[in-house]
Amino acid sequence: MPYTSSKHDAVCLISTYSIIARDGVTGQFGAAVQSHWFNVGSIVPWAEAGVGVVATQSLVETSYGPLGLELMRDGKSATQALAALLAADPDAAVRQVAMIGASVRQPHTPASAASPKQRIETALPRTGQSIRARPNLMRKSTVPAAMALAFEAFKGALVERLVASLRAAQDEGGDIRGCQSAAVLIVRATSNGRRWEDRLVDLRVEDHVTPVDELDRLVRLHAAYDHMNAGDAAMIKKDADAAMREYASAHQLAPDKSEITFLDCR
Repeated sequence: MPYTSSKHDAVCLISTYSIIARDGVTGQFGAAVQSHWFNVGSIVPWAEAGVGVVATQSLVETSYGPLGLELMRDGKSATQALAALLAADPDAAVRQVAMIGASVRQPHTPASAASPKQRIETALPRTGQSIRARPNLMRKSTVPAAMALAFEAFKGALVERLVASLRAAQDEGGDIRGCQSAAVLIVRATSNGRRWEDRLVDLRVEDHVTPVDELDRLVRLHAAYDHMNAGDAAMIKKDADAAMREYASAHQLAPDKSEITFLDCR
């Protein structure tokens, strides 16, 4: 089902339900996923700053992630990259794959594929969002729309909107098999030349009764430690006032962490 917006580019892909997106304001790429499968974060989401984002699931061929990014890095559009990988895959009919590329300037176009599971939307920066969802192993057919609406309605950073979409899917019934693992991955819009700094968020819940709840907690904790790092950076520059502001912000997000409480010495 198509879903449009004026701010963001996204593709919503359901089974082991996942969502991939390009933020139309910041340009960041992101992916989030939940499944009744162990360690789903090591398989489904792939992203590279300045290149794009991929989700590969269902009967997974993991190579779609790194190879899709490689093809887009070499100048292929997301549509071209997916078509090339499908053409070389003898089991293409059982794959479920989505990609968004960094430099695409063409209309949203579903890739030709052997199966209705395979869908792709191309990204148009700062012009419009398109979401296409295909339910698979969901309790309700309304799960894709719930994810799309939550992603669009939630006001916050890309990582928060992605997790909100997972929560909406779960609240709508989610995976018919239940819950086990979840993950979220965010990378910069473009690389700053330090590839080790390109991943802004990379969090995984490997095996948990309520993985989306746990992922949400980790996202908040990650934000708190971002403030901690900023505070430490301010201390290096001998800007104590800025450091105390950062430590205070961290304490607000994670008041139960003793190390943060210790440094928030207002």
